[in-house]
This record gives sequence, C-alpha cells and structure tokens, in this order.
Amino acid sequence: MWLLGLAWKNMWRNKTRTAITMAAIFFAVILSVLTSSLKDGIFDNLIKNVVSFYTGYVQVHKAGYWDEQVLDNGMKYDKSLDSRILAVSQVTGVSPRLETFGLIATDINTKGCMVVGIDPDREDKVTGLKSKVTKGTCIVPGDKKVMLSEGLALRMKAGIGDTVYLIGQGYHGATSAGKFEVKGLVRFGSPELNNQLLYLSLEDARELYSAEDLATSAVISLSNPGNPGLTADALKQQLGNEYEIMSWEAMLPDVKQHIETDSNSMKYIQGILYMLVSFGIFGTLLMMMVERKYELGMLVAIGMKKSRLCALMAIESVLTVLGGCALGILASIPVVYYFNQKPLRLGGEIASIYERFGFEAVFPTSISPDNFISQGIIVMVIGLILSMYPVYKVLTIDPVTSMKR
Repeated sequence: MWLLGLAWKNMWRNKTRTAITMAAIFFAVILSVLTSSLKDGIFDNLIKNVVSFYTGYVQVHKAGYWDEQVLDNGMKYDKSLDSRILAVSQVTGVSPRLETFGLIATDINTKGCMVVGIDPDREDKVTGLKSKVTKGTCIVPGDKKVMLSEGLALRMKAGIGDTVYLIGQGYHGATSAGKFEVKGLVRFGSPELNNQLLYLSLEDARELYSAEDLATSAVISLSNPGNPGLTADALKQQLGNEYEIMSWEAMLPDVKQHIETDSNSMKYIQGILYMLVSFGIFGTLLMMMVERKYELGMLVAIGMKKSRLCALMAIESVLTVLGGCALGILASIPVVYYFNQKPLRLGGEIASIYERFGFEAVFPTSISPDNFISQGIIVMVIGLILSMYPVYKVLTIDPVTSMKR
C-alpha cells in the first residue's frame, strides 16, 4: 500500500512530465474513439439511408416474388397474415405495400418511376415516412392523391397541387391508368431513391391496378436492427414455405459487400493509427526515463531493491495510463456527440461521385457506448504494454553509469 502512495507522490512531484505523458494517452484515446465512431457512423448512416428509409430491415414476400417482381407474384394480405407476422417477438411493426413500375406523365414530361402503394400511418411507424415530407402533407387512404420524391418532382417539373398521370400494367395484365393530384414531396438520403419514387395510398393502388387485397411485400421494423437474420429465421418458422423472408443483407448484397470492403480497409487505417499512438506514448516514456536516470540510479545505489523499484515504476505507469484513458474517454463524448448532431458534409465533385453510387455524402459519428469503451481499452492495453519499458530499464540499470552527469 505504501508503494501506491509513493507512486502517487512521484507522479505529481514533476507535474509537467506527468501531464505530458497523460496528454499523449489523452489525445490518443480521443483520436481512436473519433476514428472508430466515424467509421461506425458512416456505415450506420448508409444502412439508415438505403435500408430503414425504404426497404426495411426484413421483408415478407410470396415465395418466388424476389426473382420475378411483378404484381402477378403478389400475395393476399389479410388480418390473419398480419397477426402472424406481429406474433414474432422481435417484430415491432409491419407495413404492407403494393409495388410496381409505371409511367408518370405531366403536360410536358414523361418518365418511368416506381409506384408504391402504402398504408400511410403504418408506413410511418416502420420507416418514418412523414418525417421525410418536405413540402405539402402526407397522403391519406382513398384521397386520390400522390406524393413524389423531390428528384422525381424536379424532373417532371411538378409541384404541390399539380396533376400527374399514371399508366401501367395491372394485375393479370389489366391496363391501368389514373389521374392524381400531387399532395406532398418527400426527400430521401439516397439519391437513387430520391429520383424515382411515387407514393399513393394502398387503397388507391389496389383500385388502380385491379389488385384487391393484394400486397407485393410486407416491410418489417425490428426491436433489434443489428441482427435482422435472427428475425428472418423466426418469421420463416412462423409463416412456412409459402412465403420468402429476406433480410436487407439478402435484398441488397451490393450494400453489404460495400460495407464489408470498407470495414476491412478501415482496419488497416486503424492499425496505422494504433502504431502512431504507440510511438507517441513510447516517446513520452522514453523522455521520462532519460530525465529520471540519475534519480533511479541513486535509489539503486543506496540499497533500494530493483524488484520494489520495478513495482513502483509499474504502479506509476498504470496510474498515468488509467488517468489519461479516463480523461480521454470523458473528453471524447462531447466531440463525438457534436459530429453526430452536425455531421461532416462533402460538396463539389466528391459529393457527386458519392451520389452516382447512390450514397449521401454525409459522415456522422456513432454515439454507441461500445466505441468509447473498446477504444479506451485498446489504448489502455497499448499504454500498459509500453509501460513495461521503464520496468525493463530499471532491471538493466547500472547505478554508476546512471549517476554520471
């Protein structure tokens, strides 16, 4: 116990030296946490933009629909199917959709688009649709009105109150055509979605496409979005082989592969970061040992056992590392939170490149506690390993040589 007290006094006997050593660890923790949080935040934002904004984390289709996505492969969606889906414990909400492709036209423009029939209230609970409305208001069942994504509205030169025409092929080859008023505009983080979506109520879509009681998919929200495969397996057991259950990873393999590739690349970047962190901490320890060479040599010369001196140096190093890590974690919290609320946004050509690949050029940080804890532990382990250097120097110290000025 007396060694602990002596180590504490030794630390603050030279406040500047201790402060420099702790500062190296302090900034190493902040940099590591910020890098890790930024990596996770970018991937979370990508998944949020592409997955939770539209596809959902899990979807239910009639078996075979995904290979041939036409209305004829839709499923009968009734209260029985709805209750069976909601009976799965991980499912927090479900929204049926009728999805197909059609031709949208105004007086001057014509363009292909994706037509999505929805239950507005249920869709909002699953994907937060109403929060994406930027102009006008959200549609309601049976109002014979539509919402356009902003990019599609811009290309069609259509605004709130304008009339658009929909032409397409309905259920079992029936011809479908309808006239609708634009009630609202919505904005998506993914530029690809923002340029092609048209929403109308599920009731209106079924009437337009002669598809009574039909749905092409049921989009599901989860209590644990981090493991959609677990819910997909539970739904397969609940619904049987008549339906196909797909997680977003199966529906969007390109996005999953992109995340895995970038994640592997980030590991190399983090490895270089840890190397720089190691050199930074080791440099301060090296400086400390040079300054204390005379002191340590004198202690050995007057009879202090090297084992006790090693223990003293180890305790000092541990206290310094723990102090620097704790302060670094505390200081990184407001920094990470700030960039979570006000993410980095790229502009110009770089933003255009991201948009061509269907991604939003926005880089928020993740505020997951795991990043603070894991990065703090990693830097602490690096610091503790490097703190063995002072112990090694004590074991190999020559008092006569060390005390020479």
